[in-house]
Amino acid sequence: MAAKIKKGDTVVILTGKDKGKSGEVLHVSPKESRVVVQGVNLVKRHTRPSALSQGGILTKEAALHLSNVALADPKSGKATRVGFSVAKDGSKVRVAKKSGETVSA
Repeated sequence: MAAKIKKGDTVVILTGKDKGKSGEVLHVSPKESRVVVQGVNLVKRHTRPSALSQGGILTKEAALHLSNVALADPKSGKATRVGFSVAKDGSKVRVAKKSGETVSA
């Protein structure tokens, strides 16, 4: 099945402590059905110093389940479902259900 949410998409968070926020997708894990969104679901990690990095408390994004995010509509910026259609050149493209606009990438 084709991916409905891809790296680089803008998504809206539907549930949880960050409900209503939006951000860019940094990483998608299809096998685990998880997605990492920039600036959302921030957690603190205590890290030990290593040769590559200094130790301390780092703040980074944790993964969210795919069911808790929805693609942002290109026109309005609100949450929308994703459909697929065949473009005039014969390629398969993602389409926002709310506005009917094609989604980039």
